[in-house]
Amino acid sequence: MPRPSLYALQGFVTAARHGNLSRAAKALHLTVSALSHQIRGLEEQLDQRLFVRNARGVELTADGRRLFERVAENLDAIERAMQPYCARRDDVLTLTVLPSLATSWLVPRLPRFVALNPRLEINLQSSVEVVDFEKEMDIDAGLRFGQGPWPGLRSVHLFDDWVTPTASPALIQRMGRPTLKTLERFPLLGSISWGAWFERYGGTPPRRFVANFDDTETLNRAAVEGLGIALGRLTLIRPLVQAGLLVPLFSECLKTDRAHYLVYPQRSDDHAGLAAFREWLLVEASNYTAQGSKPPPTLEAEAAAPTRNGQKRSHR
Repeated sequence: MPRPSLYALQGFVTAARHGNLSRAAKALHLTVSALSHQIRGLEEQLDQRLFVRNARGVELTADGRRLFERVAENLDAIERAMQPYCARRDDVLTLTVLPSLATSWLVPRLPRFVALNPRLEINLQSSVEVVDFEKEMDIDAGLRFGQGPWPGLRSVHLFDDWVTPTASPALIQRMGRPTLKTLERFPLLGSISWGAWFERYGGTPPRRFVANFDDTETLNRAAVEGLGIALGRLTLIRPLVQAGLLVPLFSECLKTDRAHYLVYPQRSDDHAGLAAFREWLLVEASNYTAQGSKPPPTLEAEAAAPTRNGQKRSHR
């Protein structure tokens, strides 16, 4: 029997993974007709039916499943082996960034970088998933929030982060403003840092939170809507504070056990676009730290603002 072509096998594997010929054809930059022809030719060559059609697309037959299990991993290995030899464009830089950091910190600064590097194309992929650079060979670098370093990756420390309780103006108007001693009596939005906050500044965490969150953007949105008081990261809440949507309740803040890093695999060492971005990013991070990435002046001023009767708010 003649050996099946790699193109036909790649088309088969892609169709199996997508479960839909239209999506698979789009991923392969083929027409649906061309992909169908490849698969039909493979079926004829093997004298086996590989797919059956259903209401949602296509589904592997038992023979198709056995073939997929035997060839998919090997095709992936070939693709990984060939990736270092593919032409890389130094005028295209692909980055992975957490959506929260992209929105609040990176994107507002990015126009400055683009102005300095007008010929460099930036591809920004916002995702909460931690990218595996060994598998995602098209991604050159990323911004991560963690304890670092990461095995097998270059890790460049950018800046630390702090948290402080924040609330919406509507909640403050409705319930008043807490002190450090009375904070535990207010509706709090759950996050992992509250235990460390109360240990540092006194008080007892509540028996239950109004709601618990594992996503920072959702936590901040709940605080903006007046659901409760959030322990917000200063880097992420700054735009919300400047927009008047959140108010920092105290000048006190707590340093987190994680920091912001630029990370990239060894294969990106000689990427000219990344070198320019790294140099610019370190300057931006240094300026951000110098301007007060701990309690910024706008936060301290807000926390120390007088109440309606002209008295300073007590922090304790």
